[in-house]
Amino acid sequence: MTQFTLTQTKEQTGTSIRSLIGVLFAGMYFGIVLVKSEVVVWQRINSMFLFQEAHMYLIILTAVIVGATSMLLIRRFEVKTIEGELVQYEPKPYHKGVVIGSTLFGMGWAITGACPGPIYAQIGSGTWPALMTLGGALIGLYLFSLLQPKLPY
Repeated sequence: MTQFTLTQTKEQTGTSIRSLIGVLFAGMYFGIVLVKSEVVVWQRINSMFLFQEAHMYLIILTAVIVGATSMLLIRRFEVKTIEGELVQYEPKPYHKGVVIGSTLFGMGWAITGACPGPIYAQIGSGTWPALMTLGGALIGLYLFSLLQPKLPY
């Protein structure tokens, strides 16, 4: 696994309104892609976990390919954030907490039909039960912050 860290650069001048609007539109576009590709549809996710159709697996494979290509390009061209910080990658050590966390993540995904990003796309497309999923995610985040010192790292 890879962990992203940001390094401050000398030319950091703050975030412009134009950059924030660009990020907003990129997020809206991403939400539209999630909705149109049906990755926020509970039945699609359920069918994936029951191995009934390959739709979600093909989308995940595409995401892995795009992510790996993006990481290579970010490294090669030393891309900076909209705030001027250099994006760097540092390997994250593997431990049993990764297995426990990913198992909990997968169970939540299978039950609710959403991981963190698609929750907002579901709400935006009018799937109001996703508000319960968002509430559960926020409660889980809070519990994680309380238990973090005791968790295996």
